[in-house]
Amino acid sequence: MDTRLYAVLLCAGLLFLLAGSSSGQTYPLSDAAGLGRQFDGIGGLSGGGATSRLLVNYAEPYRSQILDYLFKPNFGASLHILKVEIGGDAQTTDGTEPSHMHYENDENYFRGYEWWLMKEAKKRNPDIILIGLPWAFPGWVGHGKNWPYDFPDVTASYVVNWILGAKKYHDLDIQFVGIWNEKNFDVQYIKLLRYTLDKSGLEGVRIVASDNLWEPIALSLLLDPELSRAVDVIGVHYPGTTTVDQALKTQKKLWSSEDYSTFNDDVGGGCWARILNQNYVNGHMTSTISWNLVASYYEELPFGRDGLMTAQEPWSGNYVVESPIWITAHTSQFAQPGWTYLQTVGHLEHGGSYVALTDGKGNLTVVIETMTHDHSVCIRPPLPPFNVTSQTATFQLKGSFASIKQLQVWRSQFDFKAKKPSFFQKIAPVQLVDGSFTLNLAEDEVYTLTTIASGRKGSYPDPPPSARFPKVYKDNFDARNPPFSEAPNFADQTGVFEYFMNLTDPGPHVFTFRQVVTQRPVTWAADADQTISVIGDFRWENVTVTCDVFMESEKTGGVFIAARVDKGGQLVRSAKGVFFWVFANGTYRVTSDLAGQTVLAEGQSGTRAYSWTTLSLTMKGPTVYGMLDGSLLWKEVVVPGPKNGWAAIGTHSFELAQFDNFAVVAE
Repeated sequence: MDTRLYAVLLCAGLLFLLAGSSSGQTYPLSDAAGLGRQFDGIGGLSGGGATSRLLVNYAEPYRSQILDYLFKPNFGASLHILKVEIGGDAQTTDGTEPSHMHYENDENYFRGYEWWLMKEAKKRNPDIILIGLPWAFPGWVGHGKNWPYDFPDVTASYVVNWILGAKKYHDLDIQFVGIWNEKNFDVQYIKLLRYTLDKSGLEGVRIVASDNLWEPIALSLLLDPELSRAVDVIGVHYPGTTTVDQALKTQKKLWSSEDYSTFNDDVGGGCWARILNQNYVNGHMTSTISWNLVASYYEELPFGRDGLMTAQEPWSGNYVVESPIWITAHTSQFAQPGWTYLQTVGHLEHGGSYVALTDGKGNLTVVIETMTHDHSVCIRPPLPPFNVTSQTATFQLKGSFASIKQLQVWRSQFDFKAKKPSFFQKIAPVQLVDGSFTLNLAEDEVYTLTTIASGRKGSYPDPPPSARFPKVYKDNFDARNPPFSEAPNFADQTGVFEYFMNLTDPGPHVFTFRQVVTQRPVTWAADADQTISVIGDFRWENVTVTCDVFMESEKTGGVFIAARVDKGGQLVRSAKGVFFWVFANGTYRVTSDLAGQTVLAEGQSGTRAYSWTTLSLTMKGPTVYGMLDGSLLWKEVVVPGPKNGWAAIGTHSFELAQFDNFAVVAE
């Protein structure tokens, strides 16, 4: 670079970074009195539930680009940790994830997409830490009860099988495993899980407990030495950046093992910036894991766009790199698991916070945030008001850092007033004088000052523009979607729908889509009594939905196609819309709700089990009519339900049923 140009840039940088100045409060950064806790990394959570569902359907190169922004070192978020749901066939927030053991004698370690996602993360960062946690369990694990701890040996074997399968079939080493997401823990189960892991040759897999609140797990660890030996990490959800004395007394690693859950606009980015620093400053937590990793599910489901970035349009290829990606990079690109926090961390005099970390080899990284309350609100939990104002802060390096002469500088400015934010911009390095530097800190900024020179703001050409779901969509399920078991864009809300090869049918229905859960799972959320998978554009109003259906239960068989479905996720039990049901007893019913309580029309259909039938449902304004095998089944009826929503397929209960030649035509 031309030396005159460099001088100009350096002077520009010094408008913000005043080296050697002594104005304002002075904050020491020193290792002279020892170090703080070891840093364990920043992570993202895929699961809880089905939050990465649409990601797998992206075409290349866009899918790989998204993965690079999440996992590629020195490019984007550069995540250190990937935590995934151990699928349990049940609704766990935004959908269901399939189990590796639908039934007691069934094992399949290629279902779903979490295996694929972990492998893609490993390709980009071989050192990434992998964590598994169950939210729900197949019904057989609980022997029909909604409590897996009644049969702790069965539950422990089920979880350990998942870990063993990860290694055997995918060469993935799971390093940490949890108990049961946000549910009461059972002391005997934790001990038995530790025993089962050790007996299976998994002594290196460490246990996180209890993925809920600080108490009562902290007190239990203090009172029970055997339990304390079994648990390596206290993981807590949404701690509000604070901890409790009992947790500190355990001397365990303290993690915010699920945090953030906030819309990923710039306010959400501010929330994330504050959490990443203050979880350690206030709560001594050495790892923070974002729920969720990537907002890759239909936005109208609960907690829409609560990811580090957004990738919810595989049909268009559009994705959005949101501010939390770059806020993550402020720490993750300049400190790695195994680094150590300095003891000299804390709050700034006029609001905000700072942390400092070292690798023990002379490198130093300092991260500073000045996020104001109005512009960094966290949804879970909302934090009390606090004041942040512009300020001048001087940092004095001491101990082994006193000889540092220069620090690289990266800055993010949210700039809510001018609405011209800039994220993760490298500016001129700061030159230290007698180990000191001074910053003029405005509101809503994040700085990283570091001896590490390898930081990078990665970029790709803009993805395709955003577009609505296609108005005409068809899937005959003949084209497999390797390596995934689920058909593109279907989002299971209760039950699990998988590709199926029907070897008993040599005709047109060899390859179908099958609902496979036959027993109510050990649930985490309020699963519906019916199974349902939604698809399409939530804004759809006038549509025709057509599908071939095949019931596999003579006594209780029943299936449906639907339009204008208005709810999913944890709210799926109360879903409204128009549902066209046929049953194996030769009847049909049209209802305005998934529960089937409000009947719009009903009568004889002649449908039977083990016979293919073609259903068609047409919505036109306030009216609906249906056809069976090409013949009109009922006259138009007026619909009292929602004016728009997804299309869907499903079953009357947890039962086997097949679907084929699905099609939607929307106006």
